Amino acid sequence: MTLTNAPRELERRADADPPRKPRPARMRPADVLRVGGSGLRSRPMRVFLSALGIAIGIAAMVGVVGISTSSTEDLDRRLSALGTNLLTVTPGQSFTGGAAHLPAESVGMIGAMDHVDSVSAIGRTSAKVYRNDRTPKQETGGLSVAAARTDLPESVGAEIVDGRWLNAANSRYPSVVLGPKAAEQLGVHEAGPDVRVWLGGRWFTVVGLLAPNQLVPAMDSSALVGWSVAKSELGFDGYPTTIYTRADESSVGDVQAVLGATANPETPSETTVSRPSDALAAKEATDDALSGLLLGLGGVALLVGGVGVANTMVISVLERRSEIGLRRSLGATRGQIRTQFLAEALLLSALGGLGGVLLGIGVTGGYASYQGWPSVVPVWAMAGGVGATLVIGGLAGFYPAVRAARLPPTEALATT
Repeated sequence: MTLTNAPRELERRADADPPRKPRPARMRPADVLRVGGSGLRSRPMRVFLSALGIAIGIAAMVGVVGISTSSTEDLDRRLSALGTNLLTVTPGQSFTGGAAHLPAESVGMIGAMDHVDSVSAIGRTSAKVYRNDRTPKQETGGLSVAAARTDLPESVGAEIVDGRWLNAANSRYPSVVLGPKAAEQLGVHEAGPDVRVWLGGRWFTVVGLLAPNQLVPAMDSSALVGWSVAKSELGFDGYPTTIYTRADESSVGDVQAVLGATANPETPSETTVSRPSDALAAKEATDDALSGLLLGLGGVALLVGGVGVANTMVISVLERRSEIGLRRSLGATRGQIRTQFLAEALLLSALGGLGGVLLGIGVTGGYASYQGWPSVVPVWAMAGGVGATLVIGGLAGFYPAVRAARLPPTEALATT
């Protein structure tokens, strides 16, 4: 090839093989994390405050769920110990609207039923109990006096913390067993032959003190005396006012259906049958409603944290316009810029989410320990908390990421 033909040959080769534009380097996941993390490390205080907003919302949600679950677990444990097979029968109103009463034979008739493990009763009296004989009569303290059968603890699960329960010997004499609230109000701290209270116009010896009863809380404020001494000394009519029945676990519904008719065959409509454990379940339902309210407050806190993430990312875009322009001029694509800022928002949210979950677990454990409950935090609550932060972080960081990617390189570099 001669020198005169060299330029034409070069032109022909240039037309045949046009220069290829270099492809931008792809960012691996590790590169995305490194670049996103570097943006967070440059503003530690702002990142901390934004993550704290997310953490508070997640901690509130995890804490509410954990405390509610721990309370339910404690209730299930207590019900398992106390039993859910306790049924009560009380007199209702008569056909004329007056007060009805259960037959004196109702306890024996219920005891003869199939699938009944135990039955006992108490009978309310009009007597009052006082600390001593000089206490004014009007200062009753809301305490009641009831006649009790000797087999009552077996049916209601009553426990004696000091002394003993009424038996065949002492139930015929002026002896009394006090519930925990009654003992506290009367200033009685122990049982013994020298410990007495003024009951029904005479002295009664305190032979026993009861532990708190979850299923029959009315007993906590009661002074319980023997059935026979109540009739001879306190004017008790002998009619039971509450009958406590323990049924087989598998037959509670069947026993409950016929219990009223068995207790009062002549007028079964004048009886009321209930299960004390249902009251505890109703209380738990009330707690669930309160938990729903607190979850709503936690959601609001989480939303506020998301706004904080969005604010942090928008300010980050404004402060780093020159960095964005330099990266674009060096070949970074819009997608890579967008990925960088979106990764920063997700990392920021993940920090807040993990911190909130740990804080919520700590709050649940501390409160459950204070209440004496088992500490239970569902896995779904922890996973859901982190997942919610990532969703909110992605939504909060999407607009700033798109805005950063749309900045023209020349305009970004010209900004100082």
